[in-house]
Amino acid sequence: MVSLKTIAEKCGVSTATVSKALNDQKDISEETKKRIKETAETLGYFPNAAARALKTNRSYNIGVLFEEEAGSGLTHEYFSGVLNGLKVQAEKQGYDITFINTCFENRKMSYYEHCKYRNFEGVAIVCANDFNDPGVMELMNRDLPVVTIDYVHHNCTAVSSNNIQGMEDLVKYIYEQGHRKIAYIHGQNGSYVTKERLASFLRTMDELGLTVPETYIRTAAYLETKEAARQTKELLNLQEPPTCIIYPDDTALIGGRNVIIEMGLRIPKDISVAGYDGTRMSQLLHPKLTTIRQNTELIGMEAAKRLINTIEKPRTTLVERVVIEGSLVPGQSVGKIIPKE
Repeated sequence: MVSLKTIAEKCGVSTATVSKALNDQKDISEETKKRIKETAETLGYFPNAAARALKTNRSYNIGVLFEEEAGSGLTHEYFSGVLNGLKVQAEKQGYDITFINTCFENRKMSYYEHCKYRNFEGVAIVCANDFNDPGVMELMNRDLPVVTIDYVHHNCTAVSSNNIQGMEDLVKYIYEQGHRKIAYIHGQNGSYVTKERLASFLRTMDELGLTVPETYIRTAAYLETKEAARQTKELLNLQEPPTCIIYPDDTALIGGRNVIIEMGLRIPKDISVAGYDGTRMSQLLHPKLTTIRQNTELIGMEAAKRLINTIEKPRTTLVERVVIEGSLVPGQSVGKIIPKE
């Protein structure tokens, strides 16, 4: 393994000079710095992470809290995209990422205790089963830099998709296709994303002069196909069924789609459907889904940028709400009808 001493001998300088040059200290000339850095690169030198941490008291490691209650884990397309963006940007800026847990060597510890044990410089809360959980609240309220995804907390910068605009765009598109009876099966109550999307749905419907019967508003957890299927069946059995149903996400929509097919109905001729997220799978179905595509990679990358900026420039960083725009994917699952005004 190449050491500072090896580089020093090659360049004819002391190990102290090599260390200063590699750390860009000002008392070394630019010419010497350049020569030492080029030699280090040629020899294949990599700094020892443990030694660097000991010397600088910095780990260059970011903790990631990821608790996904649907059980999809890293196969969840939305969160896998966010995590990949986070990882790519963090590595680009010289940081590693490590998942947080509450158990180490059979000893229980809080999220915050695990962060201190691992000497994390900051934390990205990508997903939590319950943001009101005492352990999660402790993490957000302590002195550690934290960025949240799809959740707003007064002490942390939050990065999220523009759920309000996304739902507005989706409803207006469905309206333009002639639909006036639009139902919405939203995600679980208590979710910040649900609150934004539901409020936007109701507000947009009101702006369009449309009445939303209470029976048109249903609940099914995100990614939950069984409950989405049950709610779809109830909607279609109403005396005045909707002409279009919006689902919590593209995956939950599959449950509704299966029921529609079982009932002998056709999409979009007999009933129109729309999803949310813009997953790759949504465009493989026939007909292709009408949905809102979320820019998951950019959400993750922005989260990493903001967190690292807070770590490196704490005195000049403000708590922000960063909103990433999504985009409408028209698809083919929302049919055009003649509205009955």
